[in-house]
Amino acid sequence: MYNAPYLRQNNSVSRVMLKVMLALLPGLAAYVWQFGIGILIQLLIASVVALVCEAAMLRVRNKPISRYLLDGSALVTAWLIALSFPSIGPWWMVALGTAIAIIVAKHLYGGLGQNVFNPAMVAYAVMIVSFPALMSQWPAPHLSGAEQWQLILGNERVLDAISSATPLDALRTGLHSGHGTVSTVTHGHAAFGWLGGQGWEWIILGYAIGGLWLMQQRVITWHIPCALLAGAAAVAGLLWGIDSAHYAAPWFHLASGGIMLGAFFIATDPVSGATTPRGKLIFGAAIGALIVVIRTWGAYPDGVAFAVLLLNICVPLIDMYTQPPVFGHKKD
Repeated sequence: MYNAPYLRQNNSVSRVMLKVMLALLPGLAAYVWQFGIGILIQLLIASVVALVCEAAMLRVRNKPISRYLLDGSALVTAWLIALSFPSIGPWWMVALGTAIAIIVAKHLYGGLGQNVFNPAMVAYAVMIVSFPALMSQWPAPHLSGAEQWQLILGNERVLDAISSATPLDALRTGLHSGHGTVSTVTHGHAAFGWLGGQGWEWIILGYAIGGLWLMQQRVITWHIPCALLAGAAAVAGLLWGIDSAHYAAPWFHLASGGIMLGAFFIATDPVSGATTPRGKLIFGAAIGALIVVIRTWGAYPDGVAFAVLLLNICVPLIDMYTQPPVFGHKKD
C-alpha cells in the first residue's frame, strides 16, 4: 500500500495507447455515420502496414518484437494517419504514409520515446506536399460503400462525382477568387453545415468527447488542448473582429478541419510535445495561432500538421525556458 505523495499509477504504454484508441471511437463512429465505411478500410490498411513495418524495424534493430509490437504505439499512429488522410484516397497512399511514419519518423530517430516529430504529422506533411491533388479528394456523402472500396483499390476518379470540397477548401477558394465574402461563399454551399463543415460537426464533437474522456482518465492534461483551442479562437476572433466579411468566425475554425483531432490526440503526444505545465500552454497556444495563420494566408487549407511540426522543433527551447527551479535552489 502506498500513501501520498508516493501514489503509483497503474500506467503502461499499452494501457495508455488502448485508452487513446478507445477515445478515438466516438469520432470514428461519427465518421462512418456521415461518410461511409471507407475510413474503416483505410484504418485496416494503415494498421496492417504499421504492424508489418514495426516488426521489420524491430528485427533490424535486434529488439524484442512481441514486447514492442504489442504496446499499441504503432496502431495509434496508424489510426491517426487514417483519420487525417482522405478516406477515399488510393490504398497505396495511406500505406506509404504509414510506412514513412513508422520507419522514418519513428525508428530512424531511435524508436518509441525518441522521435523529435509527431510521426503521423510527418506522414501527412510528406504526402500532401508530394500528392496534393489526391490528398484533397474527400468523399461526397452519397458515395456507397462499394464505390468507396473501388476508389480505394484504384478505380478511375471522376472528381465531380466522388469528391466533396472540405469547408476550409471551399471557403479558401471562394475568398481567394475575390468575388465573395464569407457569408456569400458559405450561404447555400453543400460543404457548410450549421456551425462548420457539413457532417464534420458530428465528427469533431466525437473527437471532443473522446478527448475530454482522456483528460478525465488523466492520460493527457488540459494544458495543450485548451491552449491550442484558445490560441486558434483568439487569432480567428481578432481577424473576424477586424473584417468579418473576409475572415471566418472563430467557431467556424474550431468546428472545421482537423483542429479538434490535433488538440486532443496529436499535439498531446508526450514525446514530441512540451513537458512543463507552462511550456504546454505556450506550445498549445502557438500551434492554435499558427493553424489559423496557415489557413488564412498559407498554401494549404488546413494547417494542423505543419503547425504541430514547426512547434515540435521549438520544444527543447520551450522546455528549457519554462523549466521550474529545482526545489531548494533559486532559478538562474
